[in-house]
Amino acid sequence: MATAHSRTAARLMVSPAVILLLLWMIVPLGMTIYFSFLRYNLLNPGMESFAGFDNYYYFLTNAAFWTALWNTIALVLGVLTITIFGGIALALLLDQPMWGQGIVRIMVIAPFFVMPTVSALVWKNMFMNPVNGMFAHIAKALGWTPYDFLAQSPLLSIIGIVAWAWLPFSTLILLTALQSLDREQQEAAEMDGASVLARFRYLTLPHLTRAITVVILIQTIFLLSVFAEILVTTNGGPGTATTNLTYLVYAQSLLSYDVGGGSAGGIIAVILANIVAFFLMRMIGKNLEA
Repeated sequence: MATAHSRTAARLMVSPAVILLLLWMIVPLGMTIYFSFLRYNLLNPGMESFAGFDNYYYFLTNAAFWTALWNTIALVLGVLTITIFGGIALALLLDQPMWGQGIVRIMVIAPFFVMPTVSALVWKNMFMNPVNGMFAHIAKALGWTPYDFLAQSPLLSIIGIVAWAWLPFSTLILLTALQSLDREQQEAAEMDGASVLARFRYLTLPHLTRAITVVILIQTIFLLSVFAEILVTTNGGPGTATTNLTYLVYAQSLLSYDVGGGSAGGIIAVILANIVAFFLMRMIGKNLEA
């Protein structure tokens, strides 16, 4: 009886937070769905009319949508590739005993706490600027022509900037997993004559599988909505070269003033993100059960 009362009391205490969270999520989502079925342009206030699925049809048949979808996929895969391989390498390096190990770990993790807007501005103006950037000065010192990263390789540049920000997160998760590896197994394999590569392939890598899966899941969810880095550096250009789904929704809603079309794009992006999250959750579930 006491247990039932305590459960009821616990639910009553938690319910305000749960209700607030649901309202925080459901109200904006409901308004977005409502606007997606309207012809709603900010330049013509009071002229809204029911459009049915016209906004969805327009968004899906727009050539920019498929470019944005490809850019989104390329951005996610590119950043994941860099952060997974780079994270494993850094985790292995930081796991070795060294002088000032704590300070080095803090320095490696620090970029994750830099705001995306700030990191994008730093990379754009201090590193990738073809006139005054650090890379330009290094190229000139070597007698090379400075390379305009954001103009000539815009998507790769965005991938590099975002990967720099997310690499510490990947390193931290993988380093934590690496430190739980049984050292006795490694010592036994070394005594049996196993090479460094063999120990990494058959001991370290299988042990890191679950951590890698977690990194992929969490990063993918956040990388699908990358926006600040694109807005600050390229504004989705040149043309639509760096326009992802998030930026396309922003451009449709606030640059073209088409709230109905932008809302439809937002719902499509949410559906695609949930599909990706569903398959990733199934994948991580299978790995955790294994």
